[in-house]
Amino acid sequence: MKMRMSAIRGLALIGVASMLTNHAGAIIVGGAVTSGAGSFVQLTTPLGNPFGPANSVGNDTFQNPNLYGFNESQNAVVAAGGLTLNVVPAAAPGGGTGGGTITAGTIVASHYIFFDPQANSQEGWVQFDSMILGVLTLTDSLAASDYLANTGVNYLNPDLRGLEPGQDSAWVLTAQPNRVYVNWSASTPGDYIRVLTAFSPGAVPDVGSTLLLLGLSLAGLSVARRKLS
Repeated sequence: MKMRMSAIRGLALIGVASMLTNHAGAIIVGGAVTSGAGSFVQLTTPLGNPFGPANSVGNDTFQNPNLYGFNESQNAVVAAGGLTLNVVPAAAPGGGTGGGTITAGTIVASHYIFFDPQANSQEGWVQFDSMILGVLTLTDSLAASDYLANTGVNYLNPDLRGLEPGQDSAWVLTAQPNRVYVNWSASTPGDYIRVLTAFSPGAVPDVGSTLLLLGLSLAGLSVARRKLS
């Protein structure tokens, strides 16, 4: 019995250790500009923005026609109350923009996608290594999800983020659940969205999520011990 408990405990600790030591690359895996100037650029933090405060995004900190993306919290737990989505992949055949929610306790990986030109329009896409659960395109939704931005980046002009209905759009095709498409026009301060994907096999877990999973592992050990005794 003691040997069996030792084996169970060892497997649980190995699982947690594996999460803590998984230092694979970012989970944005590609992107492209399909119409308009510029190209896709994947950023890493700290950001090397050419204008404004160091390590910042928003409020004209890039001022060029590129399509940018960077990873925020990876495999983090959605807090109490959940999150309201503005774009849901399965909302309509071929993708849609209907509302939806992600419930509390769901593990997600977060990504910031933006367009910060002086004045320009653009169409393009960004690809991820796991399925998109939803996209946040409105000011309030972005603000409510900012706790997923554990990057050290300074997020400027929070009251002016999001897309303008009728002018800008983001969508996900049913046949391409790992890819978000954008079609937007911007000047000051730019267009900004947050994409939430499912658990990423190629990302380092968020510390809070790791502690939660560690707690669940220990709780499982306690249950197993009671059943074996």
